[in-house]
Amino acid sequence: MEVVVMRKRRRNKNQILQEILSICAKGENITQIVYRSNTNFTTVGDMIESLKENNLIEEIDGSPVLYKTTAKGLIIKDRLKMLQEELNGAMGKSAYRGDTRHPTPQRIR
Repeated sequence: MEVVVMRKRRRNKNQILQEILSICAKGENITQIVYRSNTNFTTVGDMIESLKENNLIEEIDGSPVLYKTTAKGLIIKDRLKMLQEELNGAMGKSAYRGDTRHPTPQRIR
């Protein structure tokens, strides 16, 4: 009997950063960033601070506070995506689609 076990691919930091920059393109609050990026508040909070320090996202005051990707951030997001696709092609892997809800099947005998 053969059993198929579904394992999620782990994302690297650059993939998570690219995803956060995409989510914030139109402006989003931290709860939605955490939810849509499938990470936790600690990770997202740390990354948002780093992105703000590097002028890749801006904080928009209000209730709730929104985070919006800057023009520089959009350029970096596109470069990260292009680099990831090149790396995946060079390594013979399928392109990263930014969605970890579709795990890679592993066969166990």
